[in-house]
Amino acid sequence: MKEIEKKFLVKSVPEDLEKYKSIEIEQAYLTTSKQMPILRIRKYDNEFVLTYKFRLKSNENVSMCREEELPLNKEAYDHLKTKIDGNVIEKTRYIIPLENNLKVELDIFKGYLEGLIVVEVEFKDEKDVSKFIVPSWFGKDITSDVRYKNACLTKINNISEL
Repeated sequence: MKEIEKKFLVKSVPEDLEKYKSIEIEQAYLTTSKQMPILRIRKYDNEFVLTYKFRLKSNENVSMCREEELPLNKEAYDHLKTKIDGNVIEKTRYIIPLENNLKVELDIFKGYLEGLIVVEVEFKDEKDVSKFIVPSWFGKDITSDVRYKNACLTKINNISEL
């Protein structure tokens, strides 16, 4: 699966978040080196996956990567979790629809990243990216800021390090 996405900080969280679908996510990384593909384990509510992710191309306006997911059971997830590189990220993700059949993934981080709120928008192609009008509740575009990549977030101890 190919992703084209943009990522933003959030100025203000939309009201009535409870009306949107939400997922509890826990994720960690087995590898985070830029020289190799990224291996991530993730728990979505009670589903477990191993993700193999590699960059296709990147520029300062768009991040593109390819991602393959393999299902895990709880025992495999727990075993791999003992081998992670860095901290475990915990967050609640809200799925919020936007105009033009787009959807937002609003992540409210917990634990050592409490206070960090980011939003990602996935696009079908670069043409859709160029037509995108940023909603007023979005903040600074952090698509190309590596500090906000989840793999990098596992390397810090709190958001003051951002």
